[in-house]
Amino acid sequence: MSLNPIMLGVRFLLELVAVVSFGILGWRAFDSPWRFLLVVMLPIAVAAVWGSFAVPGDPSRNGEATVAVPGTVRLGLEVLVLGGGACALWGAGLSGAAAVSAVVLVVYQALAYDRIGWLLAH
Repeated sequence: MSLNPIMLGVRFLLELVAVVSFGILGWRAFDSPWRFLLVVMLPIAVAAVWGSFAVPGDPSRNGEATVAVPGTVRLGLEVLVLGGGACALWGAGLSGAAAVSAVVLVVYQALAYDRIGWLLAH
């Protein structure tokens, strides 16, 4: 189910929203000149971590891993980054967007049970 094109599209949108959400948090949570740095650096840092750690042979990715990790570590990273995106929106004062992001994430994870099983087995 998780390799369905619609599910892959939803996953991609969740990833984009999560990365952008950290930039929004950096902009809205800080009034100092730091906001100009954080709005750029937070999304870059999150995207770098997101793209670096992977499970070798992951069918939802290209199969290659810059830093190979077990499936449980990758699942934890996904929860932290994607769930962290919803938390970042909440912290930025965008509770409605945070709720929508969280609901979509929970529904996606429930429908992608096969991916979760694969990650836990690898």
